[in-house]
Amino acid sequence: MTSASQPHPRGLPVLFFTEMWERMSYYGMRALLVLFLVDSVDHGGLGLTEDVATALYGLYTAGVYLAALPGGWIADRLLGHRRAVTYGGCLIAAGHFTLLGHHLPFLLAGLLLIVLGTGLLKPSISTLVGLLYPEGGARRDSGFTLFYLGINLGAAIGPLLCSALGEKIAWHYGFGAAGVGMILGLIQYRVQSQHLGDLGTQPVHPHPHPGMAWGLVAGAASSLALVFVIGLLGWWRLDPVGLARNAAGVIAAVAIGTFAWMLLGVRLGPGERGRVGVILILFLAAALFWSGYEQAGSSLNLFAERFTERRLGSFEIPAGWFQSVPAVFVVVFAPVVAAWWVHRSRRGHQPLLITKLAWGLILLALSFGVLQIGSRRALDHGTVWPTWLLTTYLLQVLGELLLSPVGLSAVTQLAPSRFVGQMMGLWFLAASLGNLLAGLLAGQVTGARAQDMPVQFFKVFLVTGAAGLLLWLLARPLHRRFLGGLGPTGSPST
Repeated sequence: MTSASQPHPRGLPVLFFTEMWERMSYYGMRALLVLFLVDSVDHGGLGLTEDVATALYGLYTAGVYLAALPGGWIADRLLGHRRAVTYGGCLIAAGHFTLLGHHLPFLLAGLLLIVLGTGLLKPSISTLVGLLYPEGGARRDSGFTLFYLGINLGAAIGPLLCSALGEKIAWHYGFGAAGVGMILGLIQYRVQSQHLGDLGTQPVHPHPHPGMAWGLVAGAASSLALVFVIGLLGWWRLDPVGLARNAAGVIAAVAIGTFAWMLLGVRLGPGERGRVGVILILFLAAALFWSGYEQAGSSLNLFAERFTERRLGSFEIPAGWFQSVPAVFVVVFAPVVAAWWVHRSRRGHQPLLITKLAWGLILLALSFGVLQIGSRRALDHGTVWPTWLLTTYLLQVLGELLLSPVGLSAVTQLAPSRFVGQMMGLWFLAASLGNLLAGLLAGQVTGARAQDMPVQFFKVFLVTGAAGLLLWLLARPLHRRFLGGLGPTGSPST
């Protein structure tokens, strides 16, 4: 019996449902955030302008993934991945309930808690999935695709529930429902954790001086809290747009420095340097992909609210419900893709890892080609049918299924064993950079700049399409250069 045909470990459902509830809370709140920020104060919102709201949204979503880098380090060196998931979930739940304060200080404090908690939870739970499959190969890819199904099942439920409560009743009901979702995920994780055995209970590479390391963590947390208090006291003017631009440069510098340190300053074993080089390619492709895909919660959310026909008789569909559409598509197609990878592997026709990345970028480009046409029609006629958004999301999801679960699997498989958590943090750092860019791009196509939608969407089409075609052409040379002797997915050849 081949590894591809063996049943999945019993620990996979535990991680599947934990991540499902965490993503329900994240995407449920995310579907409300921009709409709440731009809503008038009279209707319970904060009354921010669209460019400030989308930049703040970009900073938050970028922070969620940026925190994965120190979170991965803390899990690798100090906590172990099991405890990191628990502590991270507690912080996330606390953050969602803090949002119920419904004023700007509570909003910022709640978002900060969610960022810190997700930074601990996300890289750790993905690393635990990788540890379930030490043999690697197509079975691991299939397991990660099924895990990705759990992510998107939660992402489908969250906006439906939270938007119905937030948009139709009151914003704080939606935020509260997101907090309840995280609590349910924590309960399930603790009750079913015996199915994980001893997996991830100890740090994979314990710090030689844990007391000093915890001191550094406490110092960083205190500095962050000080900056937050200074901002609340008004001693520092918060400029979300300028901060987002500067943060993008900082993230790029952090990524360059981390990869340079890994490639030049660390003694790596045979073949490990080339595999880190492939993770660098994954990082660049993922950052570009998410800069388009993550406009779903900002520019596309506002497009759904203002330019999409949402009435069914006397009922008006909440704009946030469209945020469930990509997740529903993933739920439908993820099992098919998982089975397809195993089928292709058995027949010896598995596409190269870099080829999959290229296809993902090309499909994203096509989605923005569709959106460019739809936005031009919306400007001419006022509103357009939902089919434009549905087609856009379908193409993006097909691209996501080629890039994201495969990328998750590849990072856990290609990373040096003592740096798996940190390399997973870099994978999420790419998402952080992409989210920042998405927030900035969204500010250029909303509000007074809505007339620029077709041009800006066409630019995304050109850039992502060109990058995808280039990767497709270079896939085989890059595979030979960095992954010589390994199979198509980066696993050892059998």
